[in-house]
Amino acid sequence: MNIQPEYLTLDKLLAKRLFRIPHYQRAYSWTRKERSDMFEDISKLKGKPDNSHFMATIVGLHRETKIIVIDQYDIIEIVDGQQRLTTLVLLLKAIEQELASSLTDEDRSARTSEARFEQDLQELLVKPDELSLILLQTNHDRSQYFANFLRYGTAPTDIAEAETLADRELLHAIRQCKSFVNKWNNPIELLGIIKNQLQFIFHQTDDEAAVYTVFEVLNNRGLHVSWMDRLKSMLMAVVFENDQGNSSEHIDELHRIWGEIYETIGLREGIDTEALRFGATLRSPSEVSKPFGEGKAVETLMKEVGTSTANAVRVSTWLLEVTKAIDRFHKYTEPSRQAVTKISQARLLALAILLRNFPCEEERKILNQWERTTFRTFGLCRKDARTGVGDYVNLAWKILNRKCLDRSILWRIKRIGDKYDIDEAFTQYPDCYESWQEELRYLLYRYEEYLAVQQGQTFNNQQWNGIWEKSTSDSIEHILPQSKGSQEPTAAGFVHRLGNLLLLPPRLNSELSDKEPIDKACRYQQTGLLIAAEVAQTIQGKGEWERSQIEEREQKIREWIKVVWKRNIHHTDLARMKIEAEMDEIFSLELEEDL
Repeated sequence: MNIQPEYLTLDKLLAKRLFRIPHYQRAYSWTRKERSDMFEDISKLKGKPDNSHFMATIVGLHRETKIIVIDQYDIIEIVDGQQRLTTLVLLLKAIEQELASSLTDEDRSARTSEARFEQDLQELLVKPDELSLILLQTNHDRSQYFANFLRYGTAPTDIAEAETLADRELLHAIRQCKSFVNKWNNPIELLGIIKNQLQFIFHQTDDEAAVYTVFEVLNNRGLHVSWMDRLKSMLMAVVFENDQGNSSEHIDELHRIWGEIYETIGLREGIDTEALRFGATLRSPSEVSKPFGEGKAVETLMKEVGTSTANAVRVSTWLLEVTKAIDRFHKYTEPSRQAVTKISQARLLALAILLRNFPCEEERKILNQWERTTFRTFGLCRKDARTGVGDYVNLAWKILNRKCLDRSILWRIKRIGDKYDIDEAFTQYPDCYESWQEELRYLLYRYEEYLAVQQGQTFNNQQWNGIWEKSTSDSIEHILPQSKGSQEPTAAGFVHRLGNLLLLPPRLNSELSDKEPIDKACRYQQTGLLIAAEVAQTIQGKGEWERSQIEEREQKIREWIKVVWKRNIHHTDLARMKIEAEMDEIFSLELEEDL
């Protein structure tokens, strides 16, 4: 194994090298915290030219040598350290822009020191060949944000236009780097610190198998390597160390699979951790009652792999399925179902349902039951995250590993929530505002759907889109104003009751604020929201909105809740006054013995 670690400054690390981040590595994932920590380390070197700071270990795979004009460059695939290196390259580009903004034509003609430094950075970051090769090519950059910034210094100002988490973080990084450089006030001093006082240990090899040995060494020395990256490295090592025929094809297959995994991981925050933990939990050879931690997950999956190349590919394929299913779950739950996705064990059960690949209509019914049970347990009955862990996790495992559950899955999911009493919860927690805002928004959204079907109308989600985009506190309306609770003792216990709470478009909620209910009724009618119109009709019919109207409305909503979440009828089916035919059959089934 030919691999010699070198201790290099950033200037020497970047000299005569072009870096590439392969597709099978994770996308850019650093957040503001990691970037701020790095900027703080750099700031500590200000005014201390004799000091240095160890930045990171970089592991690179030498792929080829390339001639650009008359210079020879090594093409290096970055296997570890890409997050830090990507951020530093962005920082160098920000310094180049800062220098360029202060230069005049005379400065460039006179080749002042600022002009020379700017030119040197241009030639470092973008090579003067016909393709304008850039110093670092990132992966999963379909938007070309990184490449365009290095080549042209351009980046969208609206970060919201980025479609993936990785792209959003890249745009945040560009903005944060430019801000850091601008606040420094002396870009040449900053450039000197970055190039000469930041140091790295660089491991370079042309043997891909050696890369995974380095990973193991770094891990044993306690350097941070994510569990998902660690597992990928271990799976790659199995293939390299146990050549069982067609090794190159197996390596290509793992590269392809992990490229798709990391591309999906880059879409949303937290997918990698959940995919690893949940994937291993559901693949456990024996029944489980709680989700695995990351370390246990890696141990479980590697035990299955052993020394088999085929198993390494099989486990990687499974993780890809899990990763895509988690992404699909996030799409299913945005934005209206956020109130039922907070609990880890509940998400695990939903994932198992998606991975089972039921026919579409059957999957829809099962997910509807999962949603009702989860909201009953953690929303209506206000149980915390310690509740029902074993029930959810064990059922999730059985759904994928016990095919005898087919006919009784709906019944079993319903049974998880049946043990928690809704009436008792409302008695114990009459306040439906404090610490219950996300749940309230979900509940009233479902009630709006119910009213639409009841009145023979098409459910209009236009107003709700604005409600989902804002925080819950911006949309929750107290029909009897909160100020009444502090001014009138008789109203104090009712302003936060379910019957006194409504959802309105955010700006209207703020505008109406402390007005009297009778003065709000007309505006309620104009919102287009059925829940608001229903309240307006009561106010205008009674000529008032006091304790009796609050109690009456609360009782009406609670009766609807009982039917939907106790009798277990879907809210839209309730409005049509019919129940899915197979529900009665399933509820009457006795629990079959597990095989």
